[in-house]
Amino acid sequence: MIIIFDLDGTLINTISDLGQACNYALASCGFPTHKIEDYPRLVGNGVNKLIERALPEEHRNEETVLRLREYFVPYYDEHNCDYTRPYDGIPELLEALRRKGDEAMRLKGERWFLAVASNKYQAATEKIVAQLFPGIFDVVLGEREGVERKPHPQIVYDILSTLNSKLSTLNCLYIGDSLVDAETARAAGATLVLCTWGFGTREQLEGAKPDYLVDHPLEVLR
Repeated sequence: MIIIFDLDGTLINTISDLGQACNYALASCGFPTHKIEDYPRLVGNGVNKLIERALPEEHRNEETVLRLREYFVPYYDEHNCDYTRPYDGIPELLEALRRKGDEAMRLKGERWFLAVASNKYQAATEKIVAQLFPGIFDVVLGEREGVERKPHPQIVYDILSTLNSKLSTLNCLYIGDSLVDAETARAAGATLVLCTWGFGTREQLEGAKPDYLVDHPLEVLR
């Protein structure tokens, strides 16, 4: 079995650090900033899309986005774990999944894998996961040059390929908090679990018709 987690809004609450970094980039280039509580509606498709949504509409072009990214990335690299923390119940869930995986291997010879699939750029994804969840995940993938971002399912296929070319999405559980995650899982043919503690509204998540909708991390165990 492969259990794939989205990162931001699913495993960890990153809004404060993302908002601070984006506000720094905006202010550095002379643009108005946003309240941190406004950022949940701006995230979900990677750094460039976050910056684009944060900009005044008349300045939403590739050149300006890339200029702000040059300020965003160094700041975020230095401050991406200032306020970012796992959601309550996530450490306990991961520990329980590891135990269940060990039991499945011992009793059935069945291997369980845990993975992260994020639209956050690869370096930041790896750094945050290593700091907050050391030794937990078998594969950690983020945004990489030349690879389509979610909701394209390529990241799911890359995770399976990295683990074992014979693994199938039929045995894959995908856990996320947004419509982007819903589209990714559906496109890949994975079983979809959406969580209500993240950045998406319950109405949005119910409308996506997931296989399972959970209100607390430990509900994933069922």
